[in-house]
Amino acid sequence: LPQRLASLAATAKEETWQSRQQLQAQRQEMARLQEELSRARQDGERWASALQRAQREALEREATRGAEQARQQELIRDMKGRLLELLREKDALWQKTEGIDTPMPSPVPLDPGLCARCHKDFRLLSRRYNCRLCQVKVCHTCSVDMGKQHGRCCLICYQQRHTQTT
Repeated sequence: LPQRLASLAATAKEETWQSRQQLQAQRQEMARLQEELSRARQDGERWASALQRAQREALEREATRGAEQARQQELIRDMKGRLLELLREKDALWQKTEGIDTPMPSPVPLDPGLCARCHKDFRLLSRRYNCRLCQVKVCHTCSVDMGKQHGRCCLICYQQRHTQTT
């Protein structure tokens, strides 16, 4: 019986020692988990703070964008109003100038080596054209191409013809 008691005491002592080891390991694990929990809470607080900051910045950007959009819409309204004013001015000026006679083409210059409109010399690189309407000789700058059927004509004849057709 004493041996059995000694054996039971030894077994109980061994189990106690193992239980203490397990308890110590569990305490260490619990301390590690509490530390991780603490870090997780700190990370959560940082993320919540970052989220609030991002939301504030987004609201500020939205307010700025709204103000900019309102300013641009006002600018567009102002530009449309100015465009209407300019169109009315153009119409008024057109009505005023409608009765004014357009100048007649100037007579053919005596020197066939000069442009009838700007009196520039015809040279190797400045080509001369005959106006298909008034038959004067004009340079490229003082003429307008009216297409394959009509050829080129001087600016004055083109303006007279263009105002008659509109």
